[in-house]
Amino acid sequence: MPPRPSLRICKAPSYSDPMPALTAPQAHRAYLERTRFGALDGLRALAIGGVLIHHSALAQEAGAWSRGFLGVDLFFVISGFLITTLLLRERDREGAIALGAFYWRRALRILPLYYLVVTVAGIYFVIVSGHWEALKIWPAYYLFFANFLTEHIPTLYPTWSLSIEEQFYLLWPLVLIWLPPRLWGAVVLLGVVLNVVAVSGVLRTFGVVPFELGPLWVHLPDATYAPLLLGAGLALMLHDPRGFALVWRLLGGAGMPFVGLGVLLALVFLLLPQVLAGWPYLLVHLAMTGWLATLVLREDSWLHGMLRLRPLVRIGMVSYGIYLLHLMVLHMVRLAGEPLGFAQDSAIFLLAYWGGTFLLAEVSFRYYERYFLRLRHKPLGRMGAVRAGQSD
Repeated sequence: MPPRPSLRICKAPSYSDPMPALTAPQAHRAYLERTRFGALDGLRALAIGGVLIHHSALAQEAGAWSRGFLGVDLFFVISGFLITTLLLRERDREGAIALGAFYWRRALRILPLYYLVVTVAGIYFVIVSGHWEALKIWPAYYLFFANFLTEHIPTLYPTWSLSIEEQFYLLWPLVLIWLPPRLWGAVVLLGVVLNVVAVSGVLRTFGVVPFELGPLWVHLPDATYAPLLLGAGLALMLHDPRGFALVWRLLGGAGMPFVGLGVLLALVFLLLPQVLAGWPYLLVHLAMTGWLATLVLREDSWLHGMLRLRPLVRIGMVSYGIYLLHLMVLHMVRLAGEPLGFAQDSAIFLLAYWGGTFLLAEVSFRYYERYFLRLRHKPLGRMGAVRAGQSD
C-alpha cells in the first residue's frame, strides 16, 4: 500500500453548496490553489478495507468479496497522482526539485514502521520459530526487493507492493528532473504498455526473460507499475492547462464522481472475467484513474461528503500502518481463536482481526510514526536540489 503522501492541509471547501459554473481556466486555477484533496483519505479507507477483506476468509467466496486485492491498485493510483502533483508544484514554485529532500520525506514516512515490522517478523519467524531456511530471503525485505521473491516470510507478503512503491519513488523524480517535460507523457505511456504486454510473454521474443539472482526471481511484474504510472500521468495532465481543459470537459460534471464509481464497479463485478490480467486489468486501472480525476477536479459532490466522514478519514490517515500490521494481527487472532473454536468467517473473529488491526495502527501512528513525521519538514536547505529543465 502506498504510504500516505499528502499536500499541506488547509480548510477544504464545503460540499453542501454546489460550485458555481466554472470555465476550464477558472477550474484549473482553483485546482492549482487547492492544497488538500478532501476525498482522498476516504478513498484510502475504502482501499484498505478491500485489502482487509482480501486477507480474510470472506475472500474465499465468489463475487464482491473476492476482489479486495484491487485495494492495493487503488492505493497505487492515488500515490502516483499525489507524488507527481507534489513534485510538479515544487518545480513550479522553486524552479527545482530537491531530490534529497524528497527522499528524506519519503524515508521518514516509510522506513521507521516498515523496518520495525520487517525486523520483528523476521526475528519471530526465522529465529524464534526456527524457520532458518527463510534467512536467505530476509535481507531482500530491507532492500525493497520483496516483489521479486517467490516465497515469503509469513506476515511480510504485503511488502511486495511497498517494494514497487520504493522503486517508483527512486526513479520517477529522476525522470522529471533529467528529461524535458515534452517526454514525460511518453515515458508514462511506454511504461504502461511494457507493463501490460509483459503478461502476454511478448517481451520474451525480444530476449527479455526473467532471471534468478540468489533468492530473487527478477521479472517485469504483470501490471503492478501501471497504476502508479497512470496516477502520475493524471497528475501531468491536470497540471497542464490544455490537459486539464480536456479532462474538465470529459469528467468535470458535478455527477461524474458517481458515474466514475459506477463504471469502475461495473467493470470489476459485472463485465470483466474473474481472473484479471493484461488488458482487463488495465481497464480497471484506467477506470480507477478516471474516478480519481472526478474527485480531484472538484470538491462539491455528495460523494465527497461521504468520503469525508470522520471514521473514513481517520482510517485513511492510519491506512499505512493498517496495511503493514494487518497480517501480524491476523496471525495473532488465529492463534488465539483456534483453541476457542472461532471460525475465521465468524463475526467475532472478523471483529477481533479488523478492530485489532485498526487499534494497533492507531497506536503506531500516534506514538511512533508521528515522531518521525514531525521531522519531514525540518529545514534541510535545498539539500539535493537539481535544476529542472524549463524546456517543453
